[in-house]
Amino acid sequence: MSETVLQGRGICKSFGTKRDRRQVLFDVDIDVRERECLAIIGASGSGKSTLTRVLFGLEPADSGEITYRGQRLSPSHDSAASRALRDETGLVFQDPFGSLDPRWRVARTVGEPLRLRRDGPGDDEIVSRVDRALRAVGLDPKTFAARYPVDLSGGQAQRVAIARAIVADPCIILADEPMSAIDVAARVRILDAFAAIRQANPGMSLVMVSHDLGVVQHIADRVMVLHDGRVEESGPTARILGDPRTAYTRSLIEAASL
Repeated sequence: MSETVLQGRGICKSFGTKRDRRQVLFDVDIDVRERECLAIIGASGSGKSTLTRVLFGLEPADSGEITYRGQRLSPSHDSAASRALRDETGLVFQDPFGSLDPRWRVARTVGEPLRLRRDGPGDDEIVSRVDRALRAVGLDPKTFAARYPVDLSGGQAQRVAIARAIVADPCIILADEPMSAIDVAARVRILDAFAAIRQANPGMSLVMVSHDLGVVQHIADRVMVLHDGRVEESGPTARILGDPRTAYTRSLIEAASL
């Protein structure tokens, strides 16, 4: 079994005021292992995105413990483990245009994670790595580096976002519904891009939030099913999708017509 690189235990999360508090995560345990893709699935409102935001330090948990490479993340996210997780994670969100600065050309957007590093590379190295990242997602730097987001299709914009996520050679990529806002043809190209990235970086982990079980079936090694903020079941993709053990998971699969 691969080493667990990111782990959550007993994660609870709620939103709202003291008088009107709504709990959305209930004692969730989660393991992200080296060299594998973990898909988190569930109906809308099941807590998928909230779980990943808490796990990756984008939202504070109410309670529970999160560790990265065996070191506990601090609640204030200023520990060495918290900084390492930030430095070694690439993020891809649902809305590609919402995550790209409309004022920046593609080359600047993709290279920004490198410029933000204290010990980052020089300008020539940044150009080289931006070109490599764009090629990794199937975009010709000569064609796309000088474009603005307004010049891109939805699928192209999402591939730019993926290039930005991989340019600093992360250990983990979090992709939150990366294919829900694009057409079917673009989804195929993005799946191909993720497959090529994983092949070129065999030690990298991928956490993908998705409601598209066809995508999950194609890319995930393991699946976690969330239902109303609780883990319904988890296991290898073939077992979860081929032999679900709960009525809720069966209903998701039947709705997807797998």
